[in-house]
Amino acid sequence: MIEPMRERVVAACDGASKGNPGPAGWAWVVADASESPVRWEAGPLGRATNNVAELTALERLLTATDPDVPLEIRMDSQYAMKAVTTWLPGWKRNGWKTSGGKPVANQDLVVRIDELLDGRSVEFRYVPAHQVDGDRL
Repeated sequence: MIEPMRERVVAACDGASKGNPGPAGWAWVVADASESPVRWEAGPLGRATNNVAELTALERLLTATDPDVPLEIRMDSQYAMKAVTTWLPGWKRNGWKTSGGKPVANQDLVVRIDELLDGRSVEFRYVPAHQVDGDRL
């Protein structure tokens, strides 16, 4: 029997570093239809920045999920979301330079995420970090 395709998968990802840069790690979680965690992965990055940890979490989540299934990604990093949605087209047009003419930070991760997003249906949702009654995922 073929299972019906799910409307979308809800997932969340996060990264952090103690100090910036400092010891860093990343994690992602995928939820079932009732938004209970069903699959997750996490890992250390050694010494890295908070932004590298956030982007790594997103890259690992995209790598681990089916590109044919629409995805809602919840995250607390405005930087990571804007990097791959808002700023990316301009960076590509400007030869991977910022509006100030400097090389784009973390370009390798941003390029990889861009490749993983190509042709996929992904909706990003910002969730504030460290809220007492925050997002369960």
